[in-house]
Amino acid sequence: MHYDVVIIGAGMSGLAAGIRLAYYDYRVCVVERHHAVGGLNSYYKRGGREFDVGLHALTNFVPAGKRQTPLAKLLRQLRLSRNELDLAEQRYSEVSFPGRRLRFTNDIAVLTAQVAEEFPQEIDRFRRFLADVAEFEDTRLDQPHHSARSAMRESLHDPQLIEMLLCPVMYYGNAEEHDMDFTQFVTMFKSLFFEGFARPRGGVRAIIRALVKKYRSCKGELRIGDGVAGLEIRNNRVAGLTLDSGEQLTADIVISSAGHYETMQICQENGVTPDLPDTGAVSFVETICILDRTPADLGHEAAIVFFNDSEKFHYARPREPVDLRSGVLCCPNNYDRHKHLAEGIVRLTWLADFAPWMDADADTYVAMKQACFAKAIERAEAYLPRFREHVVDWDMFTPRTIERFTGHISGAVYGSPRKIRDGRTQYENLFICGTDQGFLGIIGAMLSGITVANLHVLSDS
Repeated sequence: MHYDVVIIGAGMSGLAAGIRLAYYDYRVCVVERHHAVGGLNSYYKRGGREFDVGLHALTNFVPAGKRQTPLAKLLRQLRLSRNELDLAEQRYSEVSFPGRRLRFTNDIAVLTAQVAEEFPQEIDRFRRFLADVAEFEDTRLDQPHHSARSAMRESLHDPQLIEMLLCPVMYYGNAEEHDMDFTQFVTMFKSLFFEGFARPRGGVRAIIRALVKKYRSCKGELRIGDGVAGLEIRNNRVAGLTLDSGEQLTADIVISSAGHYETMQICQENGVTPDLPDTGAVSFVETICILDRTPADLGHEAAIVFFNDSEKFHYARPREPVDLRSGVLCCPNNYDRHKHLAEGIVRLTWLADFAPWMDADADTYVAMKQACFAKAIERAEAYLPRFREHVVDWDMFTPRTIERFTGHISGAVYGSPRKIRDGRTQYENLFICGTDQGFLGIIGAMLSGITVANLHVLSDS
């Protein structure tokens, strides 16, 4: 079977690339190994309850009418309406360090006022920093790698403020340990603070269903439960694809959302695998708790709290299964007071060492999850007191879960620390979109698929 374009992976970026190309009558096939689409940003049912995974917040939120923004561009390029996403705006979120909190909303003025209150000696420098970030051309695909920490120290003098600003940005989109690329930092900073958070009232399933419906309406083909086992390379091009089922496909162009390392791993040229790029080491454990009441009933109003228990923020693969020194507490009920959610929900995210989760046998793995749950709840009660007694159900995903459902080696959520901004690989007709292209977050992932489709397919037609 021959296609104009085959896209590997039916996550957000793969589906967005498929919609963009199918709309222009390209014969497109999106191939997904699993029986559910969305990648890590998906949902599942257990015990009669549906659990969202991946999505804490849709970043880049702006009100209707703001046209020159990532969200507006996405809706325009995919021919989606805002009503299809049914977004509820956050009320507020927080960054919490010992003795200091920075509250922020989808209005940058709120964060600026908080910095003025908590760090009065820094406010003029912070305003200049905001202006520099606003002017930085982070959408340029040829920006060189530059340390975010170094760039921030050139503008801001208080180390505590730098750590507090890095915490949410790193948690929501950084594949590097300890530091991050400044271009990546600016992209994420704008998406979190210049624009903001919202949540589809229907959860992540609302986005997935809208994308699949749009893709199929454009006559795109979606193959579920049959992934790509190998790519045959001849004359520096992908000459054929072999599916898990053994079926052979050919395509003029192949776009992979599986990750750079993972894609090169299935390339074969004269029986030889090419040199493999670096893979990432940043992974997470997340506990999803179902409560018999809402967090607001317990006096907790924030949508998301990014917390850290010391002045220094440590962002790296820990030396133990889970690092409880910092984390993210997300309360979906607190987006515009989601009255339609039947139960209270609390999601707790922590940095994790992938090795022990990968190596554990079945019994040990279950015991590790139980132990992690107990410690995580105890730690989180510093930010949401008394919620342990109201937990009626819970589940957890680990680096092992992430690797299983995304294919990312070692459960590296954000993939390789070195991104391929233009999507090119060493092979002429093979391109990368998604995590390893470098646009992160829900909106960023979809824009990644659109960008690669526009740059390497539509611009040549």
